[in-house]
Amino acid sequence: MVNDRSVEEHFDREIDILHLREPLEATGTAGDFDISVLVKGGGFSGQAGAIRYGIARALLVGDPNLRPKLRQAGFLTRDARAKERKKPGLKRARKAPQYTKR
Repeated sequence: MVNDRSVEEHFDREIDILHLREPLEATGTAGDFDISVLVKGGGFSGQAGAIRYGIARALLVGDPNLRPKLRQAGFLTRDARAKERKKPGLKRARKAPQYTKR
């Protein structure tokens, strides 16, 4: 369940559904758990990635012996990208006012 809806109702694209089920399939625990997630912000692809990361972390709490499998598959790596802050004197993070020669 994602936001009190089924996964198929929340995600339109099949690739997003496959993306968030990867940790369960990699560890062989698919079908063993009923998972309910609350996710907001970002787009559907970003939400699927966040759910995948959360499921991997939850599996790790349940069974620490799964760490090598999850680490090797890359499910425990957090996406550290964030919005860059606005700089003083600029319009946005990098956009400067237009230069005029005369």
